[in-house]
Amino acid sequence: MSVSILSACVPSVQQPAPPAPVSVPITVQKTPPAALPPRPIPARPQPSADLLNAVQALGAGFQGEVGISVRDIDEGWVVAWEGDTPRPQQSVSKLWVAIAVMDAVDRGRLSLTDPVTVTRADLTVFHQPIRALVGPNGYRTTIGELLRGAMTRSDNTCNDVLLWKVGGPTAINRMLADKGIAGVRFGPGERQLQARTAGLEWRPEWAGGWGFLQARAAMTYEARDKALRRYLAAPLDGASANGVTLGLSLLAQGKLLSARSTESLLTLMRSSKTGPLRLKSGLGTGWTLAHKTGTGQDLGSLSTGYNDVGLLVAPDGHRYAVAVMIASTRQPIPVRMRLMGNVTRAVVHLKR
Repeated sequence: MSVSILSACVPSVQQPAPPAPVSVPITVQKTPPAALPPRPIPARPQPSADLLNAVQALGAGFQGEVGISVRDIDEGWVVAWEGDTPRPQQSVSKLWVAIAVMDAVDRGRLSLTDPVTVTRADLTVFHQPIRALVGPNGYRTTIGELLRGAMTRSDNTCNDVLLWKVGGPTAINRMLADKGIAGVRFGPGERQLQARTAGLEWRPEWAGGWGFLQARAAMTYEARDKALRRYLAAPLDGASANGVTLGLSLLAQGKLLSARSTESLLTLMRSSKTGPLRLKSGLGTGWTLAHKTGTGQDLGSLSTGYNDVGLLVAPDGHRYAVAVMIASTRQPIPVRMRLMGNVTRAVVHLKR
């Protein structure tokens, strides 16, 4: 039995030719990478509202012309009350002479052991404990001991001798500019500063005697008042509270002197015998203060240039530069000291 194969019996059909392939261009779209989110800008440290309010209240509530500055050395912020107005420094300016002396030591131009003879012609005015040691042949001492007298006892003669050892007022002002201590001006030296504040010109024969005080006492009240007001309006030794805390901050950061000289100077400032009831009165347990005071002339009930500036260090090592500069006031000394202590207390309160 045969089997038919159907496929062989189907008639042949002509198949159409397949169409020619068409070339179609292919565009590849590159997807851009997803944009990275912008990096958040780190928030700058800000002072606490409590400190800001405290400084503003203390400045506004004080009856007198005062500048206050608190600068956080480790975080960089500043809180101030009228912090950019130049005010009399008085003996605060001894700090800049001390920095110039230690800078000269770092550069090998001076040594703390260099001998110095202080003569009666070197004597100045007002507070100068070294005067009792200066006999007819002078008093032999060293650069280091003069620095100690200037910074721990605010001795005017010690400071003036050092001032001229480093080149005088022009050299100090050049140093301030070179080291970036803006807002601080150094005056003409102790004798000229005090004489001009009173409306006088210094005379060499006044050194070591009572000539200056007698000449000042012979002036009329009106003449002295005019001279004092002229000084307060444009102090020869003017510095802003913010300028002073800037200088203290640069000192503490080691940007002004070598590490050894920085520590030597701060040690002297921590040993200061002056102003124990000013900034120092507000210290808390474990806190330290390296500071320099200043006290200007009085006329009647008006006091001028009553200052204290320094470096506050908390128990955990956090550092603050503080300046309270009272240009003029008729408030009694206890009120002035209380203001300064309260500024310190406001800073101490931050670490509680």
